[in-house]
Amino acid sequence: MSFYQKLTAIGTKFVSKHKLFKHGFNLSPMYRRSTGKIIEVSEDLMFIKVKLPISYKNRNYVNSIFGGSIFSAVDPIPMVQLMNLLDKNFVVWDKSAQINFKRPAKEDLYADFKFTEEELSRIKADVADNNEIELVKTTFLKNKEGSKVYCEVHKTIYVANKEFYKEKRLKSKKN
Repeated sequence: MSFYQKLTAIGTKFVSKHKLFKHGFNLSPMYRRSTGKIIEVSEDLMFIKVKLPISYKNRNYVNSIFGGSIFSAVDPIPMVQLMNLLDKNFVVWDKSAQINFKRPAKEDLYADFKFTEEELSRIKADVADNNEIELVKTTFLKNKEGSKVYCEVHKTIYVANKEFYKEKRLKSKKN
């Protein structure tokens, strides 16, 4: 269990999970360095909104938001969100990412992260049938009005049955 997972286990005894998710991320040194800020988390964790304000901390050589800040502000959210939506019988890992910059960002950016009940049911059913799956979540970083897309991030997430994953790792260590 990671340091952050331990903090979450302790913190949820005192604070609701959605508030802990929001404030825990925003206070976490690894996330603060991205210059992103989680501004909204639904009580069921199915929706999360991130703001990436342009500032002296993330401006690049051409005065737009540095691509590394854009990516790091959205990188951990889908995986950690899904880990918290699924129960402890699942293993969830980031597998890969693809980032497509559409235009230079010279204003604050916003990103929405959503899961639906249908999507979670499908993930659980697919893992029950196949033991492991990969899914792709796409995030768009837009201006406040949502009228301009500045960046598109495709995250491939690996999800597996925990027991299957343990057996798979044991077999790979033996080989």
